[in-house]
Amino acid sequence: MTTSTDPKPKFAPQIKVPATYMRGGTSKGVFFNLTDLPIEAQEPGAARDALLLRVIGSPDPYGKQTDGMGGATSSTSKTVILAKSDKADHDVDYLFGQVAIDKPFVDWSGNCGNLTAAVGSFAISNGLVDSCRVPENGIAFVRIWQKNIQKTIVAHVPMTNGEVQETGAFELDGVTFAAAEVQVEFLAPADGEGAMFPTGNLIDDLKVPTDVVESGVLQATMINAGIPTVFINASELGYSGAELQDAINGDAKALAMFETIRAYGAVQMGLIKHIDEAATRQHTPKVAIVAPPIDYTSSSGKQIAKTDIDLNVRALSMGKLHHAMMGTAAVAIGTAAAIPGTLVHLAASQSLSLSNSASSDSVTFGHPSGTLKVGAEATEVDGNWQVNKVVMSRSARVLMEGWVRVPATAI
Repeated sequence: MTTSTDPKPKFAPQIKVPATYMRGGTSKGVFFNLTDLPIEAQEPGAARDALLLRVIGSPDPYGKQTDGMGGATSSTSKTVILAKSDKADHDVDYLFGQVAIDKPFVDWSGNCGNLTAAVGSFAISNGLVDSCRVPENGIAFVRIWQKNIQKTIVAHVPMTNGEVQETGAFELDGVTFAAAEVQVEFLAPADGEGAMFPTGNLIDDLKVPTDVVESGVLQATMINAGIPTVFINASELGYSGAELQDAINGDAKALAMFETIRAYGAVQMGLIKHIDEAATRQHTPKVAIVAPPIDYTSSSGKQIAKTDIDLNVRALSMGKLHHAMMGTAAVAIGTAAAIPGTLVHLAASQSLSLSNSASSDSVTFGHPSGTLKVGAEATEVDGNWQVNKVVMSRSARVLMEGWVRVPATAI
């Protein structure tokens, strides 16, 4: 029992950390300048992860992230740490952390292609890009070193009167309001050793439990471009490829099936040694289903005609069907579409006319929120396919800037 003479309990105060809340593409995240983080969190490790978890509001057994900045979806449970790059011919280092919603886990295994669109804007506005490289008016070419995947990305950031231009007329399906267009180039996006197809095959027989499919085998294209991705024919799983979120996210059995496919794909791609390890690698690989184009109605009510697209793709992120398309998965889609013989190319074969040599074609695919166009330059050299770059347009905008507060005990 507490009496008036009992000492008052001592509670740690909250600390303030400078931060910017930004939308990039169809994602949102909390952006930090590395040097603004508490000293303990400026290096990778438990303190950094603990800070980011508390900022976002994870782990949350209610799945809402009410006590943090997260939005309770994989698209809005994200963090970015940026620093001036000391790497030759680069302006900024970009590190992405995908924060789990209901688990105490930050996944550093891959990139976020959508938030990449906001990296250049943040870097310019926060003095991370040398002023001599930023025009008063025109396009600033921000050279980004993506630290998670050790790759170069170039963001084309529009400038007006010395400031980043964020407003404009560019419309991106999955984003309600128009904004300025930001073109993003992913250079040589296959993995560091050039193993675009980790198994060496354009199509593999992926062995899965018979409760996934009776035969225990699925055809799969497993590619590492942008982000490791496992592509499956939608028809093999009983889907049309034109599903919206509720059709899959409201089906617990379907979500468990896709997670099983993801785990077995991760093993066959050499990302993990045993399927049990998939639980500690939630961000990668992605799983996507592909299908030839058909008419459908997007989640916003927009009518998508099969003549407007080359194929349909639906992809899962962090265990749920994405409301639009992850930027990194779009890189994988564009790359695979440019290479004859992949499941993605075959699904789009009626619409595409890609050659077996150099290619700089684009592909337009349907996703739950609408459509997206992505271009890829792929070349076959001595029987091996290489992708030189993948290009797509996104948009980005600062939503709020100031300080994020967390209890001092969080780190």
